[in-house]
Amino acid sequence: MSTARTAESSPSAARGVPRTPGGLGLVRTSQAVLFTPEAPLELERGAVLAPVEVAYETYGTLDATASNVVVVPHALTGDAHAAGHHGDPARRGWWDVLIGPGRPIDTDRWFVVASNLLGGCRGTTGPSSPDPATGRPYGLDFPALTIGDLVRVQRALLRHLGVRRIHAVVGGSLGGMQALEWVLQAPEDVDRVVVIAASARLSAQSIALSTAAREAILRDPDFQGGRYHGTGRRPDAGLAAARMIGHVTYVSEEALERKFDRARRAPGGALPASGAEWLAPDFEVEHYLHHQAATFLDRFDPLSYLYLTRVMDHFDPFRDPARLAAAAAAGAHATVVSFDSDWRFGPPHSDRIARELAAAGVGVVRRSLTSPWGHDSFLLALPDYLAVVAAALEP
Repeated sequence: MSTARTAESSPSAARGVPRTPGGLGLVRTSQAVLFTPEAPLELERGAVLAPVEVAYETYGTLDATASNVVVVPHALTGDAHAAGHHGDPARRGWWDVLIGPGRPIDTDRWFVVASNLLGGCRGTTGPSSPDPATGRPYGLDFPALTIGDLVRVQRALLRHLGVRRIHAVVGGSLGGMQALEWVLQAPEDVDRVVVIAASARLSAQSIALSTAAREAILRDPDFQGGRYHGTGRRPDAGLAAARMIGHVTYVSEEALERKFDRARRAPGGALPASGAEWLAPDFEVEHYLHHQAATFLDRFDPLSYLYLTRVMDHFDPFRDPARLAAAAAAGAHATVVSFDSDWRFGPPHSDRIARELAAAGVGVVRRSLTSPWGHDSFLLALPDYLAVVAAALEP
């Protein structure tokens, strides 16, 4: 998903979409321990977890009422580093196009909180973290999670930071699922949510694609039943294959045609005669996917990929009508955004979210945008999209 880390795939510069100039400067990631053995995190499926450490970044200044807060939960493979840089201005956070002075999420106005989600591998407790009972990484002993659990940890972080009320939660893809969960789980705490390129119920096709990606990891001999940490062997081949499968779903056919068409690395070259050479990457799109996989291995853990994709499979936030009624009673408001070329979580998914919320009496603004870039459009500096996000934050 390139020079800057992004939540799903490669950044706007790689697609010919210019970034907004300026932005935040040097930022740092902080850590907080939010749950302890004496007061553990109680998970939806019955397990308890402690301690829970969370990596997070904040941008802007918390105002005197501690209520000018915008929360930005990240997508599947993101982290707490949403904006600014960590020393190299060319390597910027995954949502830098949206967050910063004068940008749609204006840090001269809003206090922005971005955290690495529970189950991740970028500073927040997850399956690769040490199990206090054994001193070894949890592996598959890490408990099953829900999106509700992810949001409960974010809420605890906001309390830790002294936040009294949240102006908005803004998220794309898995981040959008968390934004939707926020307004259903804690409607009394948040004024509005912006749900972008997300789903409230994965289709059979999406579950099938995630299953194929997980199986690539699980069937890699180096997975070792999830006990690969410290062995010198990691299921990198499986994770690379999973990344390629996932990445193809984040981009549209038109995007790949525009960027690569059927270009070959050696135009006009004769096809190799041997099978091994013939099967090696030849088309530029193949080299692109191999590059995406290689860079992904440097920053993500296979266990987190397994857990977080499974979390998405089971998300079904409208199964409890009482939560919808509570959101409506609290005066909740949602902006629901989709992109026409997104075939993973396209307009029908957003239509359903908007329809369910509106039927329950929640205020809804529905925006369907045109973009050739597919699901990854939510990461890009598209003018209409930036304007929609900025407008959604207005009181």
